[in-house]
Amino acid sequence: EMEAIAYHEGNPGHHMQISIAQELTSVPTFRTQAGFTAYSEGWGLYAELLAKEMGAYQNPYSDFGRLITEMWRAVRLVVDTGLHSKGWTEQQAIDYFMDKTPIAQGAVISEVRRYIVWPGQATGYKIGMLKILELRSKAKQALGDKFDIKAFHDTVLGGGALPLSVLEKRVDNWVEQVKSS
Repeated sequence: EMEAIAYHEGNPGHHMQISIAQELTSVPTFRTQAGFTAYSEGWGLYAELLAKEMGAYQNPYSDFGRLITEMWRAVRLVVDTGLHSKGWTEQQAIDYFMDKTPIAQGAVISEVRRYIVWPGQATGYKIGMLKILELRSKAKQALGDKFDIKAFHDTVLGGGALPLSVLEKRVDNWVEQVKSS
């Protein structure tokens, strides 16, 4: 799991994302510092998958670790919803997490408590990742051979932290610019 976490937190994840944002001079300062969970953590999850697509995982065991983190993220969607919409107790959430993942009990308890005090934060990660993947797919379809993954990433990261609806408009504008050039 450590390699997936390194890609999430390091490069191409948050370290790269935040470094780019802090160097932007074409956006208001708050966008170089803002913390929209779905955007920032969505990029972190996307970076884990992007590292796989780039062939960065060292071996199948490292990729298995990435899959464990994917399972963790899927389970926390259920746990977050269970706690805040279905009235689950802390123990019900812990039991569900323990039953569905190979995560150590101490880590599970810590995670569940985090979800209790921060409703929706866990789901924000996956919502952001799915939106970035949706935007990439939409751009690829619209641009065909003109699609450039590096330019797409520059577009996603080059505006600083954004709500997802604004990110979508930014990507749509980029697609239109590429089409017309």
